[in-house]
Amino acid sequence: MRRTVVASWLLVGLLAVSSVPADVAPEVKSRLTEDLKYLASDDLEGRGVGTNGINLAADFVAKAFREAGLDVSKAGGDSFQEFSMTTGAKLGEKNSLKFVGPDGAAVELAIDKDFQTCSFGASGTFSGEVVFGGYAIDSKDNNYQDLEGIDVKGKIVIVLRKTPRQADAHGPFAAQHGGTAPQADLRSKVSNTFGKGAAAILLVNDPYSSHKEADGAKQKVKDLSEPVVTAAEVLLAADANNEGAVKEARAKLADAVEKVRKQREANEQGNRDVLMKFGYGGFNQGQQLPVFHITQAAADQVLKAAFKKSLTDLEAEIDKDLKPKSAALTGWKAEGTASVELVKAEVKNVIGVIEGAGALAEETVVVGAHYDHVGFGGQNSLAPGVKEVHNGADDNGSGTVTLLELARRFGARKEKLKRRLVFIAFTAEESGLIGSEKYCKEPLYPLDKTIAMINMDMVGRLKEEKLIIYGTGTSPHWKPEIERLNGQHKFDLALKPEGFGPSDQSSFYAKKIPVLHFFTGTHPEYHRPGDDWNLINFDGMARVADMVEQVVLETVQTDEKPQYVEVKGQGDQGSTRSGNPRPYFGSIPDFGNETPGYALSGVAPGSPADKGGLKAGDVIVELAQQKIGGLDDFDLALRKFKAGEEIEIIVLRNKERVTLKITLGQPK
Repeated sequence: MRRTVVASWLLVGLLAVSSVPADVAPEVKSRLTEDLKYLASDDLEGRGVGTNGINLAADFVAKAFREAGLDVSKAGGDSFQEFSMTTGAKLGEKNSLKFVGPDGAAVELAIDKDFQTCSFGASGTFSGEVVFGGYAIDSKDNNYQDLEGIDVKGKIVIVLRKTPRQADAHGPFAAQHGGTAPQADLRSKVSNTFGKGAAAILLVNDPYSSHKEADGAKQKVKDLSEPVVTAAEVLLAADANNEGAVKEARAKLADAVEKVRKQREANEQGNRDVLMKFGYGGFNQGQQLPVFHITQAAADQVLKAAFKKSLTDLEAEIDKDLKPKSAALTGWKAEGTASVELVKAEVKNVIGVIEGAGALAEETVVVGAHYDHVGFGGQNSLAPGVKEVHNGADDNGSGTVTLLELARRFGARKEKLKRRLVFIAFTAEESGLIGSEKYCKEPLYPLDKTIAMINMDMVGRLKEEKLIIYGTGTSPHWKPEIERLNGQHKFDLALKPEGFGPSDQSSFYAKKIPVLHFFTGTHPEYHRPGDDWNLINFDGMARVADMVEQVVLETVQTDEKPQYVEVKGQGDQGSTRSGNPRPYFGSIPDFGNETPGYALSGVAPGSPADKGGLKAGDVIVELAQQKIGGLDDFDLALRKFKAGEEIEIIVLRNKERVTLKITLGQPK
């Protein structure tokens, strides 16, 4: 299950049902356990996209489908719906940067010494005038906007990291609980600068952080000096006739002195202005301008020449009156080339089919679960900085093995089904529902005859009998059926009407297909290395499988199909940031679309986006005259407005620019 918005989907109202649950067949529990032990083993490398482990998982699922009697030849002769997606970035060969002064003299900068290319920028060659853009903060609430009133279009902009007045714990950009202010976020700075039309960005470390680190290093020497004094006092007080005591005291003094010496040496050799390594900050396939990180010394060469001021001077002036000091460096230009090569990986959905028979045989019911997870961590992990296998036993090994269990049960049925049943193990859900969106773009069977999609994501941690089912409002058929069936299963149900959410059913609901999503809730191990098979409630998972089996069977066999219902007030589940709530827009991102801009797979019914005329397939490229290169840009630009305000957006629709006006709604 996708991390970015899972918390907002866990606010549930519970419908209590009391009774004793049915016993679980030992063979069912055994199958689920053995399957999950394998899928959640270290050998599968957290089933991360781009790892060998996810391919092993795909082969395992395909083999299970085949052995269950499913037809695994429908996806071009085998069970794999294959496609490629961007998974990262690598540094290309041509990366250069230089400043050119008013007299035409060039200041050549060396990669790895004076600058580094940033992986979250784009490739490109640029040449243009240089502008000092301060911190590139755009905060109307704090009456501080670095780029307001200054022309950066087509310019190369020097941007300070962090925020003004960092020493002030009560300053306008002070972060709570020792965290980082949203305005300090690198993506925010890049987005603000890109939105104003800059040609390239030159990030530079803020002097305050460097000075603070240097002061901290000096304090370490002072702190380490105190044990030296204590050890010396002990040595002086030692009985000279007690050779053992003197020897021990001298050893302690020598050890304390050595620690001070090493710290002093580290301070002398230490670099307080370290360049970001390529790969820091991830990659961004939507951003459309080169981004470099330059040293303070490189920046000072041009700032001192143009302004007679250093970075430290400019930082102090901004801190003094909290007013931007952005200005053009008259006569100075920058020229450079960035080479960022996006890395692609071959990925695949795994598909098995049971054909129907009779008058309804051409109608399809999809049963799905994503089999990928987050590999060794990274930006989707909730254990930042930890590079360990995230086995994802619950997320979503549990849904995958339950899918296999259902495939075996339906594959073993002697009686023909009335409708076609398609089992899909989706890939790249954690990257943004990419596998399910791919299927919905290129379905094996027509979506207009796909009558329902039933999804399982994180069904392995049943606790206190609480089973959450989303999508119960997407058809009037669902709620009474589920409540009736639960008379046998005795779960404590939480029925949620919405069809959109952070899992694969959302892709199908965007295509106006009734959906259900079964979920047993989050837990402290979610998206962390501790999500292992030994914490799974296998009895509970088997009972969820029993419940889903009955729902699927009735959906396939009942003559009347579920009727689609629009559940209003959803969408925007692709929001990437926490902090102040943004106004409601109602967009549904298409993470698999690599067109520059913010691509939409759909809009929520009745949302501002829907009322304003946005459609699936549109790509937002401008919002309120600010360029939009991707979801980050859109999200940040939208947060500058409030509910009730009307904004103008420009979209690419069938390669033509279309202007629309959207009245924003209240935050959800």
